[in-house]
Amino acid sequence: MAGYFDKATFDFLKDLAKHNDRAWFNANKDRYEQDVRDPFLEFIANASVPLRKISSTLVADPRRVGGSMFRIYRDVRFSKDKSPYKTHIAANFRSGTKGSSGPGYYLHIQPGECWVGGGIWQPEPELLSNIRHRIVEKPAEWKKVASKVSDHGDSLKRPPAGFDPAHPLIEDIKRKSFTGGSSLSDKQVLSSDLMNAFIKACKDIEPLMKFLAAAAGTSW
Repeated sequence: MAGYFDKATFDFLKDLAKHNDRAWFNANKDRYEQDVRDPFLEFIANASVPLRKISSTLVADPRRVGGSMFRIYRDVRFSKDKSPYKTHIAANFRSGTKGSSGPGYYLHIQPGECWVGGGIWQPEPELLSNIRHRIVEKPAEWKKVASKVSDHGDSLKRPPAGFDPAHPLIEDIKRKSFTGGSSLSDKQVLSSDLMNAFIKACKDIEPLMKFLAAAAGTSW
C-alpha cells in the first residue's frame, strides 16, 4: 500500500528551500499542489476518524483554505527574513471550534525535521493562570502527565505572582507553554504506516491533553 507522501514531496520542499522566491514557486506550483498540498489534504481528511477515537472534540478539516493545513505563505510583515514561503508543511488538529482555548495536536513535515506535537503553546494570560492553578490544585494528577511535557519551551525566570516560590512544582508552574510530542523519521513520513505513527504519537501525550482541556474548561 502506498503512503501519502513520496520522494517528490521532500524534493519539492528541498528545492523550495534553495529557491525561495515567487517566480520559482509559480513556475513549480503544479508540483506543490500534486506532491505536497493534495496528499496532505488527503491525510488530514483520513485522520478525522482515528483522531475522533481519541477525542470526539478533535477537528481534522481538509479544506484548502481555512482548514487544518497551514498556509505555505509566510507572514513577513514583522520579520527580517522576507522569504515568501515556508520550507515545511504543517497542520493543526484543534479540539473544539475555531478559536477554542482547548489543546490541539500539530503535525510538522520537513526533510530531516518531522514531528508530532500537542498541547497549548503560549496561552493567553487567563488560560495560563488556570493551568498553573490546576497544577497546584491537582499535583498528583499533574505528576502523572508532567513527563509528557517537552523541556524546550520558555519559562519565567522568577515564580509568577501569587505562587509560592518554594512550591515543589514551581519549575512547572513557571512554564509559559505546555506542549509535548515526538519526532518522526523521514522514512516513517514516506511510508504507508504514517497514519499509525501519527496516531500513536497523539495517544502518547493524550494524558497531557486531558489535563490541559480540564484547565481550559473544555471537554475532551
